[in-house]
Amino acid sequence: MSEPLLRVGTVGPVATIRLNRPRQRNALSLDLIRDLIAVLEGIGTNREVAAVILAAEGSAFCAGHDLNEMVDRNVNEYRQIFDLCTDLMTAIQRIPQPVIAQVHGMATAAGCQLVAACDLVVASENARFATPGVRIGLFCSTPMVALTRAIGRKRALEMLLTGKSIDASTACEWGLVNRVVPRDMLAKTTRDLANEIAQASEMVVGIGKTAFYAQIDLDQSKAYTYAKEVMSMNALASDAQEGMSAFLEKRPPSWTGR
Repeated sequence: MSEPLLRVGTVGPVATIRLNRPRQRNALSLDLIRDLIAVLEGIGTNREVAAVILAAEGSAFCAGHDLNEMVDRNVNEYRQIFDLCTDLMTAIQRIPQPVIAQVHGMATAAGCQLVAACDLVVASENARFATPGVRIGLFCSTPMVALTRAIGRKRALEMLLTGKSIDASTACEWGLVNRVVPRDMLAKTTRDLANEIAQASEMVVGIGKTAFYAQIDLDQSKAYTYAKEVMSMNALASDAQEGMSAFLEKRPPSWTGR
């Protein structure tokens, strides 16, 4: 029996998805991408899950696309590969639960894109990030989309044009990573962050995540117009009324997900 491409488990309100191609440095084969999209979509409809951790087996987080699947293809096959990878990145941001990347070792090319697409990132001190496609004749054009939105134009272009990696502390300074911790604290720190998020109403967190990505590329006037309507509708929800009442009454809230 072949090993599963993903290892998936749930502890309390937190689901963990582990990439499981360690000998290939968790390269994103087409089958792995399809499986990951399916798992994310399934979690997205599960109201018992409040947060998701995306981790990896082996010595690296993700080496990007599986280059064994990238040679001698026709243009339509390449389009299919990049369409599917784009579907994965949008699936991460489309599901209501926050997705936290738990990164150790290297995250390169589409692996760096995967990190940038996640909502939050906790990295170990040995993590490194790169978009080295320029060095093999295939510019990291799709990774560029998520990377630029995470760290800005000049820093993204430096990574894209040189192909050089940055360490975890630089990635944190640049905004690609939220927290950097020792390797032996990585899993605990990531889970603590996920459990902290899970204390809030899962419905309200989902509203907020959806609204965040909807407004981020709007100009300020349109963003405020959109956000005002979202917040007005959110205020009508039972969990919003419960949360405000609990705060005024100095008691813990009791969430119903409505």
